Amino acid sequence: EVQLQASGGGFVQAGGSLRLSCVVSGFTYDDYAIGWFRQAPGKEREGVSCCYSVGHANTYYADSVKGRFSISSDNSGEMTFLQMNSLKPEDTAVYYCAAIYPVVAPIGDRWWRESEYDYWGQGTLVTVSS
Repeated sequence: EVQLQASGGGFVQAGGSLRLSCVVSGFTYDDYAIGWFRQAPGKEREGVSCCYSVGHANTYYADSVKGRFSISSDNSGEMTFLQMNSLKPEDTAVYYCAAIYPVVAPIGDRWWRESEYDYWGQGTLVTVSS
């Protein structure tokens, strides 16, 4: 059974940093990609960053987080991280990790589409105070 577990959310002041983690399990093959999404109160869920898994070097970021957020993975590919620096109040949201599995084609410009993802973890809340 494929499972994703996101953690690391919390309360931080503007300008601070947090690192979110996503633990993945149940994949039979290494050919998967992990993305991060977020949903702010009263807003639709949006793509934040993608993709990190064994064999996939390309990374993508929403314009709103470029230069502040960074996606990475441990050597095993079982943990994916979202390093969030220079946090702003508008980053306040529930953050989700999701997996594309298996990856059958280069993700490219479709990385931000929820429909591309096959598995979702539960969210972790990030609150940034001004």
